[in-house]
Amino acid sequence: MPIAKCLSVSQPFADLIIKGKKTIELRKWNTKFRGEFLIHAPTKIRSRDCKRLGINESGLRTGAIIGKAVIYGTKRYRTKKELHDDKKYHFAPDDSSNKYGFLLKNAKEFKIPIPYKGKLGFFDASLDDTVVKDEEITADLFDEEYRTQWINHH
Repeated sequence: MPIAKCLSVSQPFADLIIKGKKTIELRKWNTKFRGEFLIHAPTKIRSRDCKRLGINESGLRTGAIIGKAVIYGTKRYRTKKELHDDKKYHFAPDDSSNKYGFLLKNAKEFKIPIPYKGKLGFFDASLDDTVVKDEEITADLFDEEYRTQWINHH
């Protein structure tokens, strides 16, 4: 199976990305990577952020790759005001110390999450490494992807 770039994003932020609501992912580090990547939701949920944003924790999927998005650029935040002005795109609290924003588009949620163990930074992920060995589930994932690409190009 092909290897894809993947990034672990804490819940509830991973969910906000795959639903197309969060279009800037904040980090303390910059990246030169551009293109499509998988979004992994770690097992730990940021409860304070869920409460602050009015999101119910019980519906959040964790410990899995739950979708994908495209990173098309980055933005450097030099002041707290610049960071605050983009709050509706990144949803971070005002006391965030992150300096870089990854600009995201074309987010898509996977109907079937892929159980996976995350890592720090961008990492290579392969379905061969997953516990998903059921050919029917794998076929459904690729069928869903094919239909999406066909619809988006016609």
